Amino acid sequence: QVQLVESGGGLVQAGGSLRLSCAASRAIFSFDPMGWYRQAPGKQRELVADISVGGSTYYAHSVKGRFTISEDTARNTVYLQMSSLRPEDTAVYYCNAKRRINPSSLEDYWGRGTQVTVSS
Repeated sequence: QVQLVESGGGLVQAGGSLRLSCAASRAIFSFDPMGWYRQAPGKQRELVADISVGGSTYYAHSVKGRFTISEDTARNTVYLQMSSLRPEDTAVYYCNAKRRINPSSLEDYWGRGTQVTVSS
């Protein structure tokens, strides 16, 4: 069983920064991709950013230029550096890892989430 443990959330003022961490219980190169999702109250969970094996990244339009996803394979950890935070970034942030077992089967793992609150 894979465990993903997020940390680094908290309360920050608009314009501030936070760094989220996601520690995996197994080698992160076995997942493709790993990413961060968020869910605000009353809204659907949305993909914020992900990183694939080989290092290619994706960012949602709303965070491009402000958030950076990175990984440390030695620590089996994925990070989300968030800068220039806005009140609309307030959400629970979830770490996600996907692992393809075969062409028709994909395993999907989730952390429990970490709250990020941005005050105006």
